[in-house]
Amino acid sequence: MSDKETRNEENEEQKMQASTPQAKESDEKNADLEGAMVEEADSEKLAETPVTSEDDEPQANDMHKEMDDAIAEDSEDEDSGKRHDIEMKDYHAMSMNELIGELNSLVKNEKIQAIKDHVEEIKTEFNAKFEEEMEQKKEDFLEEGGNIIDFHYSTPVKKEFNSAYFDYKEKRNHHYQELKQNLNENLKRRLAIIEELKGMVGAGADMNANFKEFKELQDRWKKAGPIPRDQYNTVWNNYHHHVEHFYDFLHLDREFRDMDFKHNLEQKLKMIARAEELAQETNINRAFRELQMLHKMWKEDVGPVEKQYREDIWEKFSEATKKIHENRQAHFAELDQEKEKNLEVKKELISQIKEIADLEIESHNHAQQRIKKIEALREQFFKAGKVPRNVNEETWSSFKQTVREFNRKKNAYYKDLKKEQYQNLEKKLNLVEIAEDNKDNNDMEATTPIMKKVQSEWRKIGHVPRKDSDKIWKRFKKACNHYFDRLHTKQDEENKEGIEAFEKKKQMLEEVKELQLPKDHKEALAIIKTKISEWKELGRVPYKMKYIEGKFNKTLDHLFNDLDMSKKESEMLKYENRLQALDDADDTEKIRKEQFFIRKRIDETKAEIRQLENNMQFFSNADESNPLFKEVLKNIERHKQDLETWKAKLKKLKAL
Repeated sequence: MSDKETRNEENEEQKMQASTPQAKESDEKNADLEGAMVEEADSEKLAETPVTSEDDEPQANDMHKEMDDAIAEDSEDEDSGKRHDIEMKDYHAMSMNELIGELNSLVKNEKIQAIKDHVEEIKTEFNAKFEEEMEQKKEDFLEEGGNIIDFHYSTPVKKEFNSAYFDYKEKRNHHYQELKQNLNENLKRRLAIIEELKGMVGAGADMNANFKEFKELQDRWKKAGPIPRDQYNTVWNNYHHHVEHFYDFLHLDREFRDMDFKHNLEQKLKMIARAEELAQETNINRAFRELQMLHKMWKEDVGPVEKQYREDIWEKFSEATKKIHENRQAHFAELDQEKEKNLEVKKELISQIKEIADLEIESHNHAQQRIKKIEALREQFFKAGKVPRNVNEETWSSFKQTVREFNRKKNAYYKDLKKEQYQNLEKKLNLVEIAEDNKDNNDMEATTPIMKKVQSEWRKIGHVPRKDSDKIWKRFKKACNHYFDRLHTKQDEENKEGIEAFEKKKQMLEEVKELQLPKDHKEALAIIKTKISEWKELGRVPYKMKYIEGKFNKTLDHLFNDLDMSKKESEMLKYENRLQALDDADDTEKIRKEQFFIRKRIDETKAEIRQLENNMQFFSNADESNPLFKEVLKNIERHKQDLETWKAKLKKLKAL
């Protein structure tokens, strides 16, 4: 029984005392019938307008109204109550793709009427994230000089979400169209049953037959099905009022009535006991759902009890309900405290984003580093949990504004950078034209310094737009290579000594290949050094014949392999020949490239050593005899030796 039922009962008793004699159990049918007819007239007016007591405390009113509304909602569509069993996930922390996956899963696997709250939460979070992304794209579009009228933004993700949400609405609308028709038909049946129940008072039939007819009517009521939620409480209050009216004012056989009263009292006492147990339940949501079922059973399944017990048992049931309600409010208060903590976390994240947004961007690398930091902070923001509802919009707005401030500064930087890149493009195009104009010049003595200078100037100019970078580089490289190929060809033609040197080196290479070293290490090393010196004294070879230097170095590799000497020493002996070739060429570009190559190898070797040393952590408890452990140590030592060799080469190269 709800508080409205009790209030109806109390008011009805007051009306009875004011307008008719108190009904008594007697054998005088005429007196009872007359009293019943008067009370029926009053009760019809009462049923049409449910009465509320002015003495009820606001908290009790809120508590019972919340319960009545919850029962009415679930009673309209019994499967809607299953929403309590579906996990309400942290949709705020999910990406747009993850939200679409959750929406599709709910529509596919759950009752459509049970997922309304979940779907609306998903929709809210998806729209917020998409709006944030769209605002950023809009700002980028405007920064590029676009007109706001022309801006339109849509993505496959948005289209996929719209499709999934459309499927949900289609299924939902179809379900509620059918449900609405059934609810209205059920309402008609229940109202007709109430009319039949009202007509039974004062019917004058045999009491046993009356009671049997009344029980059949109750069975029909239980099977009549759900009705619209906005009619639920009124219809049930009217029904219970007339049921109690039937018990209280119709002259029934005492045995039948007392048995029914006793049975109903036992059932309601059990429900009170269970409600009192639920007041100790730690799972607040489970306790509230079961209490809701108890209230529904109290209202729908169990009939009235004797008047002397009605107020007492309802007070006990109401008191247990109040305790569960208080537990629930305390639980919500704890959740609010957790949301307050989340709010503090989000405020701190917004503050960190603002600090980054306030910094000036000085380079492309700085911009990229800060973009990564902002993205990481955004992820933390979404995973920080919900905040109190009253500050949710304010917090979200502050977050979007700070991110937008950073994006505006980033866009402004890249806009200026793009302007600078177009200026660089103009400079490099000028150099391309100079190189192309001079590539076929025959005055090589005057042209060579010009071509070397444009190469040097090219390296000093910064980046150009990516779409133009490869194209102008190919033009510039082609012109430079064309000129220097001509230069080298002319030099080869003019350098007969170089050709003679090539022939001598070719002959010497064959001799070195056949060389048999003595077993004595010092003697063998002295012979190799002598051969290297003799090779250098033969002079430079033409540009197109420089491959012979590589062949000589490979031959030296075979000789060094036969000697018991360090790798570093053998590498440095071979590198002397390479240094001589670079020095003789007198080409600063080649020397620069050689330095770049060696520095790159130094960095790569250092990285390899760091990685191997990090891998050593996996062997913190391993025996040093472990083969894998020994192999890692061996690799570290080998890379350290290589690093020393590369450093020594760079040192000698810088001395040129």
